[in-house]
Amino acid sequence: MNAASKNTPALRHWHLTRDAGGIAWATLDRAGESTNALSGEVMAELKLLLDGLDADPPQGLVFRSAKAAGFIAGADVHEFETLVTPEQGEALVRRGWDLFNRIAALPFPTLALIRGHCLGGGLELSLACRHRVAVDDPQTRLGLPEVLLGIVPAWGGMQRLPQRIGPAAALDLMLTGKTVDARRALRLGLVDACVPARLMEEAARARVLDPTPSRQPPLLQRLLNGPLKGLAARQARTQVATKARPEQYPAPYVLIDLWQRHDGDALAGAELLQRVLASPTTRNLIRVFHLQDRLKRFAKDSPFKATRVHVVGAGVMGGDIAAWCALQGFTVTLQDQSLERLEPAFTRAQTLFARRLKSPNAIRAARDRLVPDLEGWGVSHADVVIEAIVEQLPAKRQLFAALEGRLKPGALLATNTSSLRLEDIAQALQAPERLVGLHFFNPVAQMMLVEVVHKADTPPAIAQAAAAFAGALGKLPLPVQSALGFLVNAVLAPYMREALACLDEGVAPAALDAALESWGMPMGPVELMDTVGLDIVRAVGEQLTPGTPSARLQACLEAGHLGKKSGQGFYSWVRGKPHKPQAGSIPQGLAARLVAPLAQRAAALVQEGVVADADLADAGIIFGTGFAPFRGGPLHARTTGNLE
Repeated sequence: MNAASKNTPALRHWHLTRDAGGIAWATLDRAGESTNALSGEVMAELKLLLDGLDADPPQGLVFRSAKAAGFIAGADVHEFETLVTPEQGEALVRRGWDLFNRIAALPFPTLALIRGHCLGGGLELSLACRHRVAVDDPQTRLGLPEVLLGIVPAWGGMQRLPQRIGPAAALDLMLTGKTVDARRALRLGLVDACVPARLMEEAARARVLDPTPSRQPPLLQRLLNGPLKGLAARQARTQVATKARPEQYPAPYVLIDLWQRHDGDALAGAELLQRVLASPTTRNLIRVFHLQDRLKRFAKDSPFKATRVHVVGAGVMGGDIAAWCALQGFTVTLQDQSLERLEPAFTRAQTLFARRLKSPNAIRAARDRLVPDLEGWGVSHADVVIEAIVEQLPAKRQLFAALEGRLKPGALLATNTSSLRLEDIAQALQAPERLVGLHFFNPVAQMMLVEVVHKADTPPAIAQAAAAFAGALGKLPLPVQSALGFLVNAVLAPYMREALACLDEGVAPAALDAALESWGMPMGPVELMDTVGLDIVRAVGEQLTPGTPSARLQACLEAGHLGKKSGQGFYSWVRGKPHKPQAGSIPQGLAARLVAPLAQRAAALVQEGVVADADLADAGIIFGTGFAPFRGGPLHARTTGNLE
């Protein structure tokens, strides 16, 4: 193997070799980058590579990656930001459409050998191949997540994925942006084989020369991709309408139309394609993508590695933090004062493991990694110790004074406080500079953000280690300075205060929620307060927005109504869901009234240096509160006039 093809010109990103059996191996190793993406230069080289193979056809062609990160992450997102005219957008789409159609029409068999991520344009390239072999590796993920960027898979994915696995599964993947692992991809028929890494080259070599056609979807799915296409499209639109409004997120609706009316050919539906390429939603979602990438980079600034975690406090936050750490592969000891306090946390953990891990062995292994620890023996063995007890300063000080002398050298000492200043908590420590904040958000399993809180005397290495640990948990670390409420709670406080003022003025809770949900928030402010807990809302409000308390809030608390956790708050809660009456009439400008103080407080926190800049403030608020992503963040929206 590894004889270079004589007809292929020198290339920077692609490397073509042939083995003794005449199989050509096209290896993508994008120069100067840790991840493969299909930039214009990479695609131009691919065309030259195919030109060479036309002149000297191989027995078969295998596409693979030289990157440890994976196969291909998709198109180069930066190139979408340079599109100015409709002609430029059409040219970008045509480039991939024509090139991948050319691969699909090659006279010799082709195969994509997939290890690691295979997303967007990467999966579209693999779908253009005759065969696909996926490596059974935890990092292998396949999907077409373009809608998450406000665009559509226009290089053949909208056409070929429904043909390969049927419209039901294909539309579900494309309209949600979900990805699947190698084994799920095999069950769907998306790949032809799922093999261990040690056998991947042998499997690829055997499969590319195998004349056996790929498995076809069942008859019903083939009908839904043909004469019953209208039925499948209607069902998909109904599904999308429950999650996204067309004026806010046009891409999923355009995708369905392109598939139904043009068989996934975006060039044939140019007017639909332009609807997404010219949409401000697309610009803003690409902006959010870059903000997310910036947060991820904070996790890469430290060599800190942890294997053992100790959590003190088995309440909702502490128990769920411990469960999430165990799910991510850490050995976790969870401490509280009694087994009765620990039991609900372990019950919730079992539910989480069963939902996220389908294999009984994997569920059992995660459960075994979560250990009850009434005496706190795990403290001295832990690489990370996280305090998650009641939000009372004396209790936290007492606990940290007891913990400090038991820590092993180099252990990370963290608090999950949601609003208290680190300087106040750390007064109990002999070495106060070692305390950092790791502020998780509820629900822990769903919220991506972790505020990594530092103070003036925090050594950079400790703050960076805390960010690295958050990244190892699959979270997005946001560095913030110690201040009351940090960033997210500090901006939510005036938002909730304004919502309470509206309630006191007689605005119906359901109308208030409906106004903000229509505006783009994932959850209305009243439901949010019920979810957080009305006692916590009052306590945080007294700290961050002192003033006359809300009469409606006081009445609920005096009646013992704490929100979701007590079954009654502003709403009654049944099986974890709020019972909401009809919203009725919604006052004009209600959403803007609530969002304005949030944005104002965010701008002030940037000025005060609590968060480094406006982009990071937007990132924290989007990923910490779910703030309408299609608006690009509150400060960006205020600048662009998109806050109304």
